[in-house]
Formats: sequence, C-alpha cells, structure tokens
Amino acid sequence: MSGDFSTPGTTTMQTLKVGLIGFGFIGKVHAYCWNNLPYFYDPCPFKPLITRVCTSHARTAEKAASFLGNGTVPCTDFRSITEDPEIDIVDIASPNDCHREALLSAMAAGKHIYCEKPLTGSLEEAIMIEQALPAYTGIAQMVLQYRFLPATLRAKQIIQSGALGDIHEFRADFLHSGSAKPETVILPWKLKGGVLADLGSHVLDLMNDLLDGTFSEVSASCYTPYKSRPDGNGGITQVPTEDNLMALVRLKNHACGTVTATKLASGSEDELRFEIHGSKGALRFNGMNPNQLFFYDNTLSDSPFGGFKGWTAIDCGQRFAKPAGFPSVKSPMGWLRAHVHCLYSFLDHVAKNEPAHPDLADGIRLEKIMEALRQSSREGHWIAL
Repeated sequence: MSGDFSTPGTTTMQTLKVGLIGFGFIGKVHAYCWNNLPYFYDPCPFKPLITRVCTSHARTAEKAASFLGNGTVPCTDFRSITEDPEIDIVDIASPNDCHREALLSAMAAGKHIYCEKPLTGSLEEAIMIEQALPAYTGIAQMVLQYRFLPATLRAKQIIQSGALGDIHEFRADFLHSGSAKPETVILPWKLKGGVLADLGSHVLDLMNDLLDGTFSEVSASCYTPYKSRPDGNGGITQVPTEDNLMALVRLKNHACGTVTATKLASGSEDELRFEIHGSKGALRFNGMNPNQLFFYDNTLSDSPFGGFKGWTAIDCGQRFAKPAGFPSVKSPMGWLRAHVHCLYSFLDHVAKNEPAHPDLADGIRLEKIMEALRQSSREGHWIAL
C-alpha cells in the first residue's frame, strides 16, 4: 500500500488513498466524512484522500468524480479499486447485494475495509466472507454509526461498570413512517432487504453490543401490509420483503427484551430508542434527542419525599474524546456527526494496527441474527442463535 500513518498527534503524514465504491445517498455520506475529518479533529492525525470512485454506470461515475474533485478518477469496475496497489482503504457504500464480490476482492488484496451495513445481501453471502476471514490481513470495520454517539458510548460504559446490576428486560425500537401509505414508491435495493436489513440491522447491532453479545434466541413476526406498490415508472412492483418486524429476544441470563423495526409508524421520522432495566438501575435513550442519555439509580433512597431518586439526564452532547472538539461539546448532536466519529474510530485503529469494532465478524454475527428472525417469522417458533 502506498499510504502510511504518522504517529497520531504529529504534524507529518503520508496521504492515505481511498477508493469509494458507490456514490448514492450513503456514498455521499461517506465522502462527507472522509473530506471533513480535519474540521472535527484538531490536530487530525490522518490525511485520507478519495482518489477513485466507482459506480455502476460511466455517466454517474464521471459525475461523482467531478463532484469530489481533487483529481478523483471514475471507474465502473470495483476491481479498479480493490486490485489497485496504490489504494490503501476500500470504502464499500454500494447496495447490500453488491457487497460480497467487492469484499472478497478487497480481502484477498489485504486492503483495509470500511463497509456499510449490513455486511452482504444474504446469510449465504456472509458465510462466504466468514470462510475468507482467516486469511484476511487488513483491518476492517462495519459502518454501524449508532454505536458512536456520545450517549450510546456512555450507555455502554455505564452497563459495563455494573451500575445497572442484573439485566432484567429491555425494549428497543427503530421507527419510521415512510411505508405507511400504499402509494409510496420503495427504492429497489430496499425492496431486496426489507426493513430488517435497513433499520433492524442498526437497532439489533446496538442492543447486542450494549448487552455484550448476550442474545441467545429470538422469536419474530414480520408484516407487509401492501403486497404491491408503484414502481415510480408508471407500473406496479411486487413487495417481497417486510415493512414491519416485531421480535422477542431472550438473553443468556434468560431475561427477555423486545425489538421493533418498522416503516409503518405514522408520526415517526427517524426514531431509534431503547430502555434497559436492571436490578440496580436503568437507562433510557431516544435518538430524536441524541444529546441526552437518561439514567435511573435504583440504589438511592426515596426518602424523605422521594429523596434524590428519579431519572437523571446526562448531557452527553458532542463530548467525544480529544482530538475531537468541533463544533463544541455543547452543540446539538446530529446524525452525520456519529458517522464522522465512526470513520475516525476506524482510522484510529488502522493507525494503531489494532482490530476495529464492529468488524467483519460482527457483521457476520448480525447477518445470522437477522436470518434467525426471518426463519422464526416463517416458521412461528423460537430460533436459537
């Protein structure tokens, strides 16, 4: 590889050449993060540069390269990125069902990989990645940015400290309303994965991570209210996937929780929320108020007149560790900011030559959980993980 990191905190470093595969909505999000790291981290110990961009058509590739500037070279074959010895990092931001071949090629070339969720388009494809993992020599991370909000990072610290005691129950939801109306046009790639891959992957990963990977079995029900929808071109397309998932999740300690992922929740916009209840305390979070995490200390006395017992709002804001500092620790938290820190965390681990998380193995585990939920919905019984 051509690029290398200096020691974090120093002022000299080589440019890391990034190849970006995909330049739709999420590809632009990734590009924003690569290009804006220096604004958020001062000094920024990394100097990445997108040098190639790949899309499925020459016209869109050329448009993406022109938009990115800095001499970015367009291409329509991902191998122009994954097999190029000058490329240091492969960023996979293409539709889910296009990930497998690019992943396997990048892994074979030993590239560092930043891969959008979910890992692939099916469990079968994820197993192919799993089989290739032992020979992979690079560092890879999944883009599951909800792990990287200050509030969710703080939630994990609190749980790991034992402040919640024994976990008794949890409930977690990711609520959207985009499919509530029958006339809504669904993007083709979203029709392939359904709400489970689109939203469920985020909330399942976050809860499994917060609860230290203690999911043991699942029972689920999926629902599709409209079996056909407009295709946006004057025709009708069939809807083969779910718009709603409701699941029971049993933990290794036999406690239970619920997980909902839906695009039928009229009145919701982008609401990821959770509650976790334990013997010593509880946590509550709502992504529509990402600045605050709520903690309940069940060990406090409720006397006299309630004492100090009650929900405490923790002002997490943008309190990332240094060198983060822009715009301000007290500034309102935004969705893009979590994406930026997700990328920073990946680069920090690459710089230190340490495994990053969530890694490809985490992505494979998430695919297995999602497939177990699909199987449970089809067969109507609990599925062990």
